[in-house]
This record gives sequence, C-alpha cells and structure tokens, in this order.
Amino acid sequence: MDDINTPETEITNENVNFETRINLAPLLEHVNAIKKEIETVIVGQHKMVDQLLVAILSNGHVLLEGVPGVAKTITAKLLAKTLNIDFSRIQFTPDLMPSDILGTSIFNLKSSEFEFKKGPIFSNLILIDEINRAPAKTQAALFEVMEERQITIDGSGYKLETPFLVIATQNPIEQEGTYRLPEAQLDRFLFKITIDYPKLNEEILIIQREHLLQDHGKLEAIQTLLSSAEINQYQALVKQIRVEQNLLEYIARIVVNTRENAFLYLGASPRASIAILNASKGFAAIRGRDFVTPEDIKEAAIPVLQHRVIVAPEREMEGITSSEIIKQIIETVEIPR
Repeated sequence: MDDINTPETEITNENVNFETRINLAPLLEHVNAIKKEIETVIVGQHKMVDQLLVAILSNGHVLLEGVPGVAKTITAKLLAKTLNIDFSRIQFTPDLMPSDILGTSIFNLKSSEFEFKKGPIFSNLILIDEINRAPAKTQAALFEVMEERQITIDGSGYKLETPFLVIATQNPIEQEGTYRLPEAQLDRFLFKITIDYPKLNEEILIIQREHLLQDHGKLEAIQTLLSSAEINQYQALVKQIRVEQNLLEYIARIVVNTRENAFLYLGASPRASIAILNASKGFAAIRGRDFVTPEDIKEAAIPVLQHRVIVAPEREMEGITSSEIIKQIIETVEIPR
C-alpha cells in the first residue's frame, strides 16, 4: 500500500488540479469590468464585445459592418471611454485627402522651415466612420500605418505610440457614393465583425433604457479602467500563451483549405494564419486559460477569414457567403486530439 503514494502519483494529482502558469487574474478582472461598463449601455452583442477585447489584446484592427443604427459607433466610443488612452474619430467622406488623416508640412515664417503638423491618425484608438466612403488615394494612406504603425511623409518616418488600434465601420447596404475596400487593406484588419439586428426582447430593453435616460448622456457614467501601459503589458502577456504543435498545424490546414476550396476564388494568405494564431491566444486569455484549445481557433477563424477570402462568382450568385464556406471548411478539417 505504501507504493500508492509514489512521487509519480503526486505529480499526476498536481496535474489534475493545475494552476495557470501565467497570471491572468488582473487581465480577467479588467476584461470583466470593461464588459460590465459596456453592458450598461449596449444591450446584447456579447460576441462583438468579446471580439473587440480580443482585438485589443492581440494588437489588431477591427472592421465593424452593419446597417445604420445597430450601435457600431457608440460601441467604439464606449470602448474608448473605458481606456485611458488618446482617442480620435475620423469621418470618411469622398473629398477626404490623405493629408487630412496623416497630417501635412506647414511653412513656419518665424523659423523659415517646414514643420510637420500631425493629423488625427496620431492617437492610440482611431474610430473611422464609414471607411468605404473615401476614395482609393485616401484608403492607400492607411496601408503603412495599419501594418507597420508608422507614417512616412516627405522622406521622414514617424512612429506611432503604442497601443495603436483602428476600429472602422461600414454599411453593407447603401452602396451609392462608396468605394470598395481593396483586398490589401482588408487583409490588414484582424477581424471583420458583422453586427445583426437585436432580438425582440433586446429591442424592448433598448427602448426602455433610452426612455429612462431622458436628458442624461449614454457615456457620462462610464468609468476609465485601463491605461496604455497596462494594455501593452497584457498584449505582451497574451503572446506568451501556449499553443501546441498540433494546433499550429490545425490552423495551417484550415487556411490552406481556403486556397483549395472550389467555392472560393481567392483563399487566405499566411497573414491570416498568423491572425488566427494571435486571435486564438486572445480568446484563451479572456476565458482565463494560458493555453489555446481547438475551440479558440474555431471561434477566431470566421471573423479572421471572412473578409480575406473571395467567394467564386457563380457561388456568390447562389447567395452563398464567405462565412458559410468557412464554417464548412472548419467542419471538414479534422480536430487535433
């Protein structure tokens, strides 16, 4: 009977009652507090809020797509209010020029030299309203800043302060006066989040809350909870989350399958594989785990891939969407055990 309490048995017991090797308690506390603040204004949309928080932790940009009035802009402003960081809002219009976003050099009469005046992009959290309203020249101005977090103007480079996150909104219905986003720009968004109409009970609650607000603003009582230093710290923490080799192969198989799928005209690039990896770490973190599971990868796959692939024209005419095809791919790829 003495042999039962061997060191091997003790190790097994410790493994059963394991503790996370990375201390995620402060991160979880902040995540839950931010959710609570947002839920005082936004009814439902829990999935969208989770995805926005994962984007922040994964250091990625977000494209919010939905019809007018489904709280795209207010959600971004709420999120900015909970974070103690600089916030800029840019309304995209057809006459917007790159210098209106990035900034421009102005001649200083006193010093007889040109001085660079920074544009609204020099901030931590950027809300771009109706991103598809601006022409290609203005869209191209975002390529470098979204990918490299820097701007090159007149031969000089300007690094942006961290954290740097772009949340852009677009309306999928109204196409008059809009410009389709190029694939190279879409590929720079970590997530494309599609926002649906609220359910009946949620709609009733929205109306009730608006009625009770009367003259009080929606954002007045929102508390600031997270500093830029803490965001940078949590982003570094999330990068340390463990991913087993078989899960890395699982991500690769899903992405490669998009390139070989007959329903897709264009598959996802290696940047999509990296995006799924980073996003799955974020989902694991907000669930309180320091390791990634296949469920985290599945949860990340659709918002990461749906805007990076192009449906074959004949399938698009049949009404098949990219998210439906990605769901089918996830179901066909074998889950690692």
